[in-house]
Amino acid sequence: MNRFLLICCLLCFAVGNLLAQIRYQEPIADSILMDTFTYVEKDQTKLEMDLYQPAFDGLDLRPVLVYVHGGGFSGGQRDEPFIRDFCKRVASYGYVAVSIDYRLTRKNTETGFGCDCPAGEKLETFRAAVEDLQDATYFLIERWEQLGIDPHKIILAGSSAGAETVLNTAFQAPYCYGLDSGPVSYAGVIGMAGAIPDTTAIYRDSAVPAMFFHGTCDNLVPYGSAPHHYCPDEKPGYLMLHGSYAMAESLRKLGKPYWLNTICGGNHSLASSPMADYFDEIVKFCYDFVLMNKHVQMHSIIAGDHDCDYPAFNYCESEKTEYDED
Repeated sequence: MNRFLLICCLLCFAVGNLLAQIRYQEPIADSILMDTFTYVEKDQTKLEMDLYQPAFDGLDLRPVLVYVHGGGFSGGQRDEPFIRDFCKRVASYGYVAVSIDYRLTRKNTETGFGCDCPAGEKLETFRAAVEDLQDATYFLIERWEQLGIDPHKIILAGSSAGAETVLNTAFQAPYCYGLDSGPVSYAGVIGMAGAIPDTTAIYRDSAVPAMFFHGTCDNLVPYGSAPHHYCPDEKPGYLMLHGSYAMAESLRKLGKPYWLNTICGGNHSLASSPMADYFDEIVKFCYDFVLMNKHVQMHSIIAGDHDCDYPAFNYCESEKTEYDED
């Protein structure tokens, strides 16, 4: 076989392999492009987003995953190395991945975000972050044709404070962004060690497919329902929060799809680890629950060997998955 024929055969083989790959289930791109945009300016501060997409990808109406970092509303950055790696990996599957800034309203405050921070200020912190995420969403939707994205397939994901932000944002009634197609709901949400202050926010019209990761020994954000940071009720920062288990129970009772991942013995340090340790599960959720609209309720229980002083759930004895599909 001459050299020309050999090159042709190799090119055909490479193209065949590329075509055989299933977009959104397997990587389809080796090269990722990243652009940075200012999506809004507040308090004389530019809030920016990094947008990642496969290089040379001409497909329109691509689903989007928007990630919000953690850091107790006082720290963290949108472009930390592990976040960049996560977004690039998501984009390699054919998604558009976005990581955003938001106002760190507890930065340089005397009371931080713990038990000395008044509950009212905590709720205001949530509200400000939700507002910023909605502004980032509006920026994307306003440019959906230019960016080649599907405004009805925006998935939110976040860790710790970022999880609290995306969960409080996602479980809202559809919002009007001025599209001819009408109000927009988020297509799904992934919360890693997050919680919300009021489960009544999850009702039939606001519930979206949800994936949760949470450790039963989380000492900051409760896995079930408990005070934030387990603050005693006499402290200014006493605020009841409802974590992943409580939110999953609300969705279960409504008959809405969810996938709860319970890490037995896990503490708050695992808030970001699912981005690497459970990446395949995240991809499966985005494809099955969001893109394919599978109506599934799942609870994966991952055994651990840690003890904690916080309320634990006694089903954490062995690794198993509970599965229910209508």
